[in-house]
Amino acid sequence: MKKTLLAGLVLATFTSFAVQAQDAAPANSDSAASNGGWSGSGEFGFASSTGNSRSENINAKLGLNQENDQWKNNFFLDALRSKSQQKVVDASGNTLTRFDTTANRYDGGASVGLKLDPRSYIVGAARYEHDDFGANLWQGVVSLGYGYIALKDARNELSFEIGPGYKKYRQANQTVAVNGVSVQKPQPTRSEMVARGQANYKHRLTENTSFEDTFLMEAGSKNTYLQNDAGLAVSMTRKLALKVGFQVRHNSDVLAGIRKTDTLATTNLVYSL
Repeated sequence: MKKTLLAGLVLATFTSFAVQAQDAAPANSDSAASNGGWSGSGEFGFASSTGNSRSENINAKLGLNQENDQWKNNFFLDALRSKSQQKVVDASGNTLTRFDTTANRYDGGASVGLKLDPRSYIVGAARYEHDDFGANLWQGVVSLGYGYIALKDARNELSFEIGPGYKKYRQANQTVAVNGVSVQKPQPTRSEMVARGQANYKHRLTENTSFEDTFLMEAGSKNTYLQNDAGLAVSMTRKLALKVGFQVRHNSDVLAGIRKTDTLATTNLVYSL
């Protein structure tokens, strides 16, 4: 409950900041260039089923970006929560039907880039993630590197970032039997130096359809984390769009009984700030 409340407070704070940034823009602003290079969007998706089965799924994303002659910055916050009806067997051998949480994840981060020229920049990045049902209960990474905008025109943008970083994380709790009772055994905190790499590609297919793909790598000697986010958005108005997304997350080192790869498919309503 405390973790969910914390995530809600962070979401509210970020939303407030984003709205203030929008209010600060000139009323007749037609592009991010007229607002110091700031732009942003919020995504929300919800699904619910009742009857013979019961489930609730919610995911939300907030993003804020700035790019001008001096800065290339990015801030993000994501949340995922899911509950479903499940049958479980209690200690007495009775089968019970419960409405349990099956997914609870939130992560946020930022990157601040100082441009050396129109294409290259020095970038500092930080990311934190908490996942009650993932390979790692939590992980945090900070890094400093070099970024390069390889392509940028009216329809395409391709950029790369690479550099060293430092990562701390704790693997998921392991279920063990103590006197015939299953208990959660916390794992020790681990840390290591990593090589962080990121590639981001944007392509405008038509006036109202765009595609974006972001690939992230945090490679270390103990664990290598890979994440790819692909999304296709179709604008309905200047502010609203429908977006389908597909995310793949992979950890090279996991505990026994835990899968290395997680996927997430979403259909969200997007509001551009």
